Amino acid sequence: MEIVRAKDELRGALSAPRTSQLEIGLVPTMGSLHAGHLSLIEAAKSRADVVVVSLFVNPTQFGDPADLESYPRSEADDARLAEGAGADLFFAPSVEEVYPAGSATTVRVAGLTDVLCGAPESRGADHFLGVTTVVAKLLNIVEPRVAYFGQKDAQQVAVIRRMVNDLDFPVRIEVLPTVREPDGLAMSSRNAQLSAGDRERASALHAALRAVDAAAPTAMNVEGALNAGRAVLQDAGIEPEYFEARDVVGLEPVQSFNGRAVLIAIAALFGSTRLIDNVVIEPTRTS
Repeated sequence: MEIVRAKDELRGALSAPRTSQLEIGLVPTMGSLHAGHLSLIEAAKSRADVVVVSLFVNPTQFGDPADLESYPRSEADDARLAEGAGADLFFAPSVEEVYPAGSATTVRVAGLTDVLCGAPESRGADHFLGVTTVVAKLLNIVEPRVAYFGQKDAQQVAVIRRMVNDLDFPVRIEVLPTVREPDGLAMSSRNAQLSAGDRERASALHAALRAVDAAAPTAMNVEGALNAGRAVLQDAGIEPEYFEARDVVGLEPVQSFNGRAVLIAIAALFGSTRLIDNVVIEPTRTS
């Protein structure tokens, strides 16, 4: 695996594969790799000829400087894990390389970025402004045929898919299932920041989602199914930041299943650590 830090260097390394019309796959990450990231890299390796893993802790998507400062970083370990999972190129640029002095252009996706994690009382829409801008830059730098993301970040996936479609990026977005700990907690770089007590309570997030999924086929409406999950959260002493049912594509709120795919999304704070998770209830289960 080759480690590169400059855009021109990466483009040079991809020149021959691109000329040979080999399929290039991209796995964008912010590092602190875990089994979820590795599943994306392994999937990319099984489907693409050349796999690029990017590591960039993007400052523009952090609203709180303290959150950015405390975000876990372990580049040497990440490079070793990425190589073991099959990465061919490891792109680890500096902030100055990604955002040169004078950078003034951003990419905003309207409508999908001011709800859930983008709501004013949550991370705010500027969080996704940072996400879409950096992903647009990575797609332009790497020019992959396929980019791989995890289902855990369901809103991010919906936003990126809309951006790719609206701006005619010639890339396919592949979304792979959330990888979980044995107790169901979605794997996240932030899990290591949890206290022992919070780590135990955090498993209730997935338990609440499973309760909604189990209740959905017989619930009178979405609110009834959500109540099953709320009971689980209450028993665990968790007051969620949000626990909502949304359309999978447009993220509009939904009140009934009506044979449609429904995203059940949750976010909660455990101390200063914010966790998210979700489940998609497929229309075949509620039609």
